[in-house]
Amino acid sequence: MIRTGLKYLSRAGTGGRLSILIWHRVQPGPDPMFPDELHAARFDATLSWLARWFNVLPLAEAVQRLQDGSLPERAAAITFDDGYADNLTVAAPILARHGLPATVFIASGYLDGGQMWNDRVIEAVRASKLAILDAGEFGRYPLTDWPARAHAALALIDKVKYLEPPQREEAVGVIAKAARAHPRDDLMLTSAALAELAQCPGITIGAHTVSHPILARIPDSTARTEISTGRRAVEAIIDKPVSLFAYPNGKPGRDYDARHVGMVREEGFAAAVSTAWGASRNGDDIFQLRRFTPWDDDRLRFGLRLARNLAPSAQQELA
Repeated sequence: MIRTGLKYLSRAGTGGRLSILIWHRVQPGPDPMFPDELHAARFDATLSWLARWFNVLPLAEAVQRLQDGSLPERAAAITFDDGYADNLTVAAPILARHGLPATVFIASGYLDGGQMWNDRVIEAVRASKLAILDAGEFGRYPLTDWPARAHAALALIDKVKYLEPPQREEAVGVIAKAARAHPRDDLMLTSAALAELAQCPGITIGAHTVSHPILARIPDSTARTEISTGRRAVEAIIDKPVSLFAYPNGKPGRDYDARHVGMVREEGFAAAVSTAWGASRNGDDIFQLRRFTPWDDDRLRFGLRLARNLAPSAQQELA
């Protein structure tokens, strides 16, 4: 039933639609702080559904076939953002077992022991031994159990997310100091692990800037440097050309705009992905491909979520 419905919504040829799925991490087991986050068993089940319902293509091939009108029915691609270590240790073996390709977009500045600012907040709250976290101007939060810690971390992230980068870094430092927690150095890939990941069958590496800034909130010259330098750093590590780009955060008109689309095109990338929901179709801007994260762990709901994402009403406006 689901496969038939998806076939109706995503036909072959010029009328086809490309569903691009986006994830970040696949943890070995359920996270007590965020139990709904993706873990190995759920990812394994998810890929079994995708393999049954979709024709999953490498993203570069999918983009080319989207352009020339030769997409198969029920076309899809799988992507990961940022460059977490578990993309190699957990996700890649499961993808290989199902014979499915994926593209991993790397923020090069966090390789080799770095930690993204949002993870610094989460891990500081997770590791804190305090019963109450007093983060000064950013709020006071009980840490009595895992749900309370999750609430605190998400509230803090929301408060500092759209600060200017220097102020955001300062705020994250204040929060970590208040939590009395030391940053982790094992969340992201090392350079050696990235090189290994790039050699895995079916895995393509893409660029995701250096430091994952919100491009719309930094000077144009800095944005261009982030885009170009991140790519060169990744190419030097994997010894392969990088032709695909993902906008950090990726909401069109808020996180990036037409200036940044132009930069990515001028830098010679072949295509770029956003986080605007919906499915891309022939004639769409290949430098603003849509992506979607289905979050259900129930087979039927997962399938229906993907079907709704294919509907024209799901399309979000692009920059």
